[in-house]
Amino acid sequence: MPNASAWLCRAFGFTERLRIGSHRCQLNSPGGFGALVVAQGGSPAVNASNSVMVRIRGIDDHFRTACANGAKVIQSPETHMYGERQYTVADPYGHVWTFSESVQDVDPESWGGEYFGANGNTAA
Repeated sequence: MPNASAWLCRAFGFTERLRIGSHRCQLNSPGGFGALVVAQGGSPAVNASNSVMVRIRGIDDHFRTACANGAKVIQSPETHMYGERQYTVADPYGHVWTFSESVQDVDPESWGGEYFGANGNTAA
């Protein structure tokens, strides 16, 4: 786990906040948008593919840093109709990561989305 944590910090700009033994660590996301926990192993009962999406700032520089540290490119940075610029890579351990930056304020109805407000959908 320490090697994975170090790679994530180098390549994606996370910072290590807390380490629990050699099997779990908590990382702060780049730009202070939140945090995540990285743990070794998982439940053998769950066989599901997954990916993680992280909101960041400075996506093009972030992409170059990830690539320079060996991230495998799945999708290069691309600006989407919903106002997000995103890229997707795999880390050396096979996990898929999508990084997203808001680059334009776009009305969700213009691309088929629905906006429920800052507090979410409270309608019954």
